[in-house]
Amino acid sequence: MEIFQQILELDDDDETHEFSFGMVEAYFDQAVKTFEEMEKAIVKKDCDTLSSKGHFLKGSSATLGITKVREACESIQNYGSLWDDKTGKALTADVALPKIEAVLEEAKISYGEAELWLKNWYLDARG
Repeated sequence: MEIFQQILELDDDDETHEFSFGMVEAYFDQAVKTFEEMEKAIVKKDCDTLSSKGHFLKGSSATLGITKVREACESIQNYGSLWDDKTGKALTADVALPKIEAVLEEAKISYGEAELWLKNWYLDARG
């Protein structure tokens, strides 16, 4: 919430929140596209792409303070690099891919919750 408040401070016009709303809308588009790309990479068993896309969306989510999505994407990044950060051990693709699938589903649920909250916040704030 603190990061989101800092982003709101960037708005020149406090009533429309045009700048921050633009950032949030761009994030929505980016997240949906990235989730689709991750799903395709899972089908192709492309762990390198999954790691890269996880890293990318982790950064975007962190920028807006969307913590649960950031954390899930960090896990996807690590699993895509064939590394289990929780155990500190290397993984094979056969072990990593099911883990990525599960975490991706969690990320999409968390994203949906964040999207709903943000859309409602802007609806209320803009009247």
